[in-house]
Amino acid sequence: MASITLNSGFKMPIIGLGVWRMEGKDIKDLLINAIKIGYRHFDCAADYQNETEVGEALAEAFKTGLVKREDLFITTKLWNSDHGHVVEACKASLKKLQLDYLDLFLIHFPIATKHTGIGTTASALDADGVLEIDTTISLETTWHAMEETVSMGLVRSIGISNYDIFLTRDCLAYSKIKPAVNQIETHPYFQRESLVKFCQKHGIAITAHTPLGGSVANTEWFGSVSCLDDPEFKSLAEKYKKTVAQVILRWGIQRNTIIIPKSSKQERLEENFKVFDFELSNEDMEFIKSKDRKYRTNNPAKFWGLDLYA
Repeated sequence: MASITLNSGFKMPIIGLGVWRMEGKDIKDLLINAIKIGYRHFDCAADYQNETEVGEALAEAFKTGLVKREDLFITTKLWNSDHGHVVEACKASLKKLQLDYLDLFLIHFPIATKHTGIGTTASALDADGVLEIDTTISLETTWHAMEETVSMGLVRSIGISNYDIFLTRDCLAYSKIKPAVNQIETHPYFQRESLVKFCQKHGIAITAHTPLGGSVANTEWFGSVSCLDDPEFKSLAEKYKKTVAQVILRWGIQRNTIIIPKSSKQERLEENFKVFDFELSNEDMEFIKSKDRKYRTNNPAKFWGLDLYA
């Protein structure tokens, strides 16, 4: 499995499976099948409310000898409401996942919100339906608590998610342990070249969430348009005798980003993994580069009553 070596010295597989919006009851079969296909990297989060089911699936995979713990790379994320309770939240996630350590622990969003109890992730809203933001905890304080999880041996690498250049630069300045990863939305319609290059220049690996532009899930939740339906990408895929998804994921890999496509379908899990047997030409990489629309599909404003990216 191809991997990127993080600034922490650990290797991270360049393709993983995101478990966002996966139903608890389906997770065991999906994860076991994914491991059989060859997936070794799983992207979780407290907010996805399925760490317990993921933990049960992993425990079964270990028990049956399908895979060893050290062969897997498991990421989870600190939710906004636990910024003041980082170590406790980390331990709670580990307990649900039935793991002794995390490979990667990320700050899910660069915002602290009203604490509602460890691991509870329903966002507290005020009387006007607007997110209750906590203005007493700085991201620097949160980061130093993330560093503590490393020194305690709970976590191997720590990182950030949904951080822009300003916040990432700030984190580099105040951190003792540098962020290993910034997980952001990026795909051909939302390339964010400046942010990607800035992070890579400073030794921070980029994980692309929503690497296919969100497809069905984001169309349903956010009314967005997916690059999978782009006729020009369809003809490009025909040229390589691959699917549009495979071409787009390959583009992500050739940009040196880590990709975590999500799928609940067995055939898609297999398709998304078959991206190592071909290479896009420089001309085709440039062509895809020209298709940027600066188009964000994943915007939680719908749930939070305010647009954090405004």
